[in-house]
Amino acid sequence: MVRELEPEQTRRAQAFRLWMKAPMPMLTFFKTLDVTRLVRLARHGFKFNALMCWCIGKAAGGIEEFYMLPVGDKLLGYDELAVSTVVALDDGDISTCDIHFSDDVVAFHRDYMELTEEVRRSGQPNDLSNELMVIGTSALTGCELDGAVNIYAGIYNNPFLIWGKYRRGFCKVRLPISFQFHHSQMDGAQAAAFLENLQKVINSLSIRP
Repeated sequence: MVRELEPEQTRRAQAFRLWMKAPMPMLTFFKTLDVTRLVRLARHGFKFNALMCWCIGKAAGGIEEFYMLPVGDKLLGYDELAVSTVVALDDGDISTCDIHFSDDVVAFHRDYMELTEEVRRSGQPNDLSNELMVIGTSALTGCELDGAVNIYAGIYNNPFLIWGKYRRGFCKVRLPISFQFHHSQMDGAQAAAFLENLQKVINSLSIRP
């Protein structure tokens, strides 16, 4: 469910006034995650990117600001989240696939695999943005990235994470990521809390067969 919020009745009131008409209201944070646990789970039939997307949804779920989004000149409120991924199509083009977040990691993984395959076959995006607050992701796994700053067109204000190839060390596997967000939606404190939550979720993820 999507509804229009009165910004002055939320704790984003001041930020909404300050940043909605700023020429560049997006901020980008960089962080290197320890993804050793996800790489190990990926050896047992789970897709690494799907697990990353689930961890992102789980980490965002406890932060109030992720359920609000500036769209146009409005602040919209949402009840549920989705995580989006970019899908490579057979013709070399790309599309996007939004996956409704579920606390059940196995169910989310199943939906991820089925929906991304459907998008790959059809070439049509799976778009849930009219119903759910979508967190965007893009995995450029063909190269190592230290970080990326996404474009800002004033249309897509959703939070967005980008990462490349993970890096194997002696004992750990590390993954640099970038996290872009609209300053009207959240401040640095909430963004930093999300990234800390993300590492904690990764560290604690356990999947029963």
